[in-house]
Amino acid sequence: MIKIFGVGRGKRAEESKDDDAEAPATKKKQPGEIRMQKELDEMELPPQCHINFPDKNNLMHFQIQISPDEGFWKGASYTFVFNVAPLYPHEAPKVKCETKIYHPNIDLQGNVCLNILREDWKPVLSISSVVYGLLYLFLEPNPGDPLNHEAAEVLRNNRGEFGRMVQRSLRGGAVAGHAFPKLL
Repeated sequence: MIKIFGVGRGKRAEESKDDDAEAPATKKKQPGEIRMQKELDEMELPPQCHINFPDKNNLMHFQIQISPDEGFWKGASYTFVFNVAPLYPHEAPKVKCETKIYHPNIDLQGNVCLNILREDWKPVLSISSVVYGLLYLFLEPNPGDPLNHEAAEVLRNNRGEFGRMVQRSLRGGAVAGHAFPKLL
């Protein structure tokens, strides 16, 4: 007979408890970790994206490197850090860009403005959804919902000038008083 609530602990229950003490402790996986493992097993990243796990034992913290193959940022590589909460997928992952970038939807501190990371997050979305959203920001930056308001204004008013400023930033130049790393 299985006692679910441990009522009526007798000698057998105590012996069983002692046996458990000798068994190696196994960490119970959180639901978010189980979902992440499933997603990673099924994930097919596009060729311009690569995933890296700094700690192979922690699926909830990883990096995605994106190397756009078209658009203003073509030829450069950007590293995004993902921190996934134990409540995932009921809570959106936290994503930050580690590479300094001149972009209307990514500020100079690396914060990312992507609707599915905020108000439009739903548990049916996945890490792949976020990766494709990030890729889309490189193809079609959104000056209507900016974090870097100066970059958004330049993009809205003069797309050609915006392209020149992005190229200057990619070559390690200064844009709007901020120095950028050389990425090309």
